[in-house]
Amino acid sequence: MHITQLNRECLLHLFSFLDKDSRRNLARTCPQLQDVFEDPALWPLLHFRSLTELKKDNFLLSPALRSLSICWHSSRVQVCSIEDWLKSAFQRSICSRHESLVNEFLLQVCDRCPNLASVTLSGCGHVTDDCLARLLRCCPRLRELRLENCARVTNRTLAAVAAHGRALQTLHVDFCRNVSAAGLRRLRAACPRLALRAEHSAAMIPDQPPRGLPAPGSALRKLLPR
Repeated sequence: MHITQLNRECLLHLFSFLDKDSRRNLARTCPQLQDVFEDPALWPLLHFRSLTELKKDNFLLSPALRSLSICWHSSRVQVCSIEDWLKSAFQRSICSRHESLVNEFLLQVCDRCPNLASVTLSGCGHVTDDCLARLLRCCPRLRELRLENCARVTNRTLAAVAAHGRALQTLHVDFCRNVSAAGLRRLRAACPRLALRAEHSAAMIPDQPPRGLPAPGSALRKLLPR
């Protein structure tokens, strides 16, 4: 029996056991399997382990997506968690490209995946308050948001959670150095039922740019749609 003789349900089940690259390679063998690859039902979960994976064509963003995870801890990405004024010109160039890539991807998620229930952005030093506020507005069913070690997350994200995270049940902002104790207190007062975890965040030293330099992410905020 040839694989193309299987019914749609069986093909979707078969594809579900494959990683993203294997799904893409199998889909290229014939139009019928390409059609299965493009079925939103195949893509309720997405996990990325590197920045380069965001640029591939081996996945589908659709309203069927329920869980998104972007987690990486490579040495090159760690550079992007350093305060901007301490980076070399070369490091700033790398981080600018990384930040644009991540934020463009998250804007696509906002536009195409309104039914997201869970988002994990662990170690993403490129994620900004504005992207997270947009995500909360565009994904009203979001129940879980994990932002461990996201250097650009500040109290503005906490305010966005209080304003737009009506369905949110769990928020993790562990090791987010630009989140303050006062911001956490305001969020707990506004959302008493929210399971909030912020290990070490308020105790870390926040970014403090020298006089005359903009705060982290301020230049990007001017470019993002409202």
